[in-house]
Amino acid sequence: MTDTKELTKVEETNSWEHALENESWMAPLVDIYETDNDYYLIANMPGVKREDVKIKLEDGDLIIMGRKHLADEENRRYLMKEIDSGNYYRKFNLSESIDDEKIEAAMENGILKIHLPKVERVKPKTIEIK
Repeated sequence: MTDTKELTKVEETNSWEHALENESWMAPLVDIYETDNDYYLIANMPGVKREDVKIKLEDGDLIIMGRKHLADEENRRYLMKEIDSGNYYRKFNLSESIDDEKIEAAMENGILKIHLPKVERVKPKTIEIK
């Protein structure tokens, strides 16, 4: 007997894979900045809800994906259309200076914020002279 959670996870994976192959994707605009202890990645994905974002770590890459419900837009009769429509996909190669066990993400109002902590060995240190 198949567990309902397993079936849902398989269906979810298949829907993302199907979307990657069959839907329109574009790169979100991104800012990346650094502090002494961390890196931060801010991705602009307007129209994407938190439950429609997927973040993966795969073979040293950070992959972010955001899906929009494009069927809503397809039924509109546009008089003017300047805003690009599509799902969002971007892949970043992670440095070994990032502690991938401590990565955190938050999504609010179409802005994805990813906190990428540095590993201890790359953080600046001041050595006291005795």
